[in-house]
Amino acid sequence: MLKGRDLIASRTARFFQDGAVVNLGIGMPTQCLNYLPEGVDVWIDTENGAVGLVGAPNDGVVDPDMVDASGTPCGLRLGGACFDSFTSFGYIRGGHVDFSVLGAYEVDQEGNLANWMVPGKTCAGMGGAMDLVSGAKMVIIMTDHCDKKGNPKIVKKCTLPLTAAGQVSYIVTELCVLHHTEAGLVLEELAPDVTVEEVVAKTGADLIIPEHIGCMA
Repeated sequence: MLKGRDLIASRTARFFQDGAVVNLGIGMPTQCLNYLPEGVDVWIDTENGAVGLVGAPNDGVVDPDMVDASGTPCGLRLGGACFDSFTSFGYIRGGHVDFSVLGAYEVDQEGNLANWMVPGKTCAGMGGAMDLVSGAKMVIIMTDHCDKKGNPKIVKKCTLPLTAAGQVSYIVTELCVLHHTEAGLVLEELAPDVTVEEVVAKTGADLIIPEHIGCMA
């Protein structure tokens, strides 16, 4: 039985539809490729100028010019394409990315996302996050439910600088799946052996608890 970040990646990958264009953020989101459902073939986008990315070549021959947004060497599938940043952000802003999957420092019950900086700490810049969150058809946040100090990352109102406002559709953690709706955050699924009471205790936001709650596994 999958747990922790493996469970998060597995559940997130089940959102993807066959043929979809998916942008996977740096870090945890890239693990989704290990759990794509059978029969689901997605096109991986990177904002630095390519669509159709695959993992690093198995033969160990690496093209130094072919990297994802985090600088990790990768390959390009048949039918994939490379282009300049102007074109890349043109189609991202144009709404041609189906799913954008990112991590978070904070997400709140209004669907706001803060994931690009913590005041007082070194920051490389927002990068393409703002465009990816605002331009994608669906935004999914993959995150640990609490930070390393045990503080909730899902809160009533973000206190950190926002990446985008009201754009988050789903939040997937090791404890549950939350759906941002007009009414608020709905607790749609629980991880195995996790209770509603545990989720509520570790969440800083108000949750809507439906009569029926599904299972993440």
